[in-house]
Amino acid sequence: MKIKKIKIIVGSIVAIPILMWIFWLVSPHKKLVVAIVDKTVLDQTGQEHISLNWVLNHHKYTKNSKEGYQIERDYFGFFPKDNDKFRLRGLERFSPSQLRQLSDDVDLTYITDTYGIYNQEWFHQKEEQKSSGILYGGLSIQDLAFLKLMKAKNKLVITEFNTIGSPTSVEIRTQFESLFGMKWSGWTARYFNSLDTLTNKELPAWMVKNYKAANQNKWTFKKSGIVFVSENDQVVILEDSTHLNNPMPYIIATATGQQNLGLPEKIKYPFWFDIIIPNEQINKTVAKFNLNLKPSGLAILKKFGIPSSFPAVLQQNTAHPKFYYFSGDFCDNPVSLTTSYFKGIGLFKFLFYDTEDPMERKSFFWNFYKPLITSILGKEQKP
Repeated sequence: MKIKKIKIIVGSIVAIPILMWIFWLVSPHKKLVVAIVDKTVLDQTGQEHISLNWVLNHHKYTKNSKEGYQIERDYFGFFPKDNDKFRLRGLERFSPSQLRQLSDDVDLTYITDTYGIYNQEWFHQKEEQKSSGILYGGLSIQDLAFLKLMKAKNKLVITEFNTIGSPTSVEIRTQFESLFGMKWSGWTARYFNSLDTLTNKELPAWMVKNYKAANQNKWTFKKSGIVFVSENDQVVILEDSTHLNNPMPYIIATATGQQNLGLPEKIKYPFWFDIIIPNEQINKTVAKFNLNLKPSGLAILKKFGIPSSFPAVLQQNTAHPKFYYFSGDFCDNPVSLTTSYFKGIGLFKFLFYDTEDPMERKSFFWNFYKPLITSILGKEQKP
């Protein structure tokens, strides 16, 4: 009898994912034409837009009557090939008439990353050769023209971290800021679980070098903390216990963000973000970053003109928002597309992350990004 019960239990466990896949398979397609722009694609995993593709696939959004989105193919930007070869298929190749046609054809655009590809990383040069220049990247004149068309036609525009940061030109950045009612402060930042250069190999060499150059060649940090980097490569550091009561940045959602976008009240965010100053007459903050600062930390931010409170999610201040800006690298999460093929997989999300690990970002995807994008896209779905 015990063996029979075990077989029944095991059979049930095996049957659950099969049923979830079948339910996903038979669920209806929903056409939603999305123009994805990603200029930072080092391989075919499409890491910088993988989270968006997960949501599109999970909810069976299609680019036409039946075809879903392919992560390695359905975007505009940098396309890697073998042996250091690549292909550029960005909006830069579009004529004005083609941009107008594209803006007619699509329902929305999502710019996931414009940082681009640099010669040093693509051609595997040494770290000290990083200044060798950019291969491809930055928001272009054509990108901006397309965004203007989308705005004029009252179509949804979603952008996020580094859309207008380096290497985008000041002229194009200024036009974007004016068009969408926000301004980049010139600062980006990231949490590091250790600032000890001997143990944390993820600390960028250029960051340490720039800080030392401005501080008598000294780097005294050993604990966790937040590193701020300006567009002029100035580096400012807030360290745990010395400047911060809690070094982990948190995103706090407003009541509007929680009710209308399904956001959690509070969630950690241990990755890159930029500091945006909104035009509050045009956009409202539905989630903001919270840094647990000591007086010494607040004094340092004031010294360098860095705001102590700033948006995480900006939303156009209208009844039916058509513009969003995410102040973090929200679309870049370590998730597997495989899980998107199972309907109801969210019920088992706790199996995919360990909140005890301060650097894990999977919980951010499941509890913040997924409900956020699902809610936004759901509002755009055609009847």
